[in-house]
Amino acid sequence: MDVNEIANKILKGTTTIGIICKDGVVMGADSRATMDTFIASSEAVKVYKIDEQLGMTIAGSVAFAEYLVKLLKVQNEFYKMTEGKPLSPGAAASLLSMVLQENANPYLLELTAVQLIVGGINKDVPELYDLDPLGGISKESKFFSSGSGSLTALGYLESIFVPDMSADEAARHTVKALKIAMKRDSATGDNIKVVAVTKKGFKEYSKEEIEKLSK
Repeated sequence: MDVNEIANKILKGTTTIGIICKDGVVMGADSRATMDTFIASSEAVKVYKIDEQLGMTIAGSVAFAEYLVKLLKVQNEFYKMTEGKPLSPGAAASLLSMVLQENANPYLLELTAVQLIVGGINKDVPELYDLDPLGGISKESKFFSSGSGSLTALGYLESIFVPDMSADEAARHTVKALKIAMKRDSATGDNIKVVAVTKKGFKEYSKEEIEKLSK
């Protein structure tokens, strides 16, 4: 099995989304974890708070992705101690990129293949980055989606995106995009988690709020 086949096999089971809005960045994901056709968990966490104005989503190898989340949290705290401020989204993405590049071994890709979305606020400006399994970074100006349901989600996001939408509007579209992906992709499902990273800080939408947004 070559590198592309391994990456496609690992990264197929989820849908994660990041959207830039006028207030900041909104990110969301489903909660289904799969092992080939087996649903391993319906409560997987794929969206994480790193700091009040920094968050990330994960897809791929769970163990390595969780390691990267913990590593970024530690590095962020260390940076705040030494520099007096948290990591910017760009700096966080660069750090994760270096770790991914250092672990870009084709023989271990089945254990380390992940796709990440990093979003947050940098000097009052919202920023969104996506990282591929080998550490490549792309800075997104509108939105991004990863995982097996991403093509369906991206089609919806392309049709509704406007640059001046509020965080709540972006959250509503995130929920709708995830629900659309759930209908078409069996590896995307169960619960939805949506967060907003704005100048006011990090907010996780409650189940009740998500139910209202989905109507």
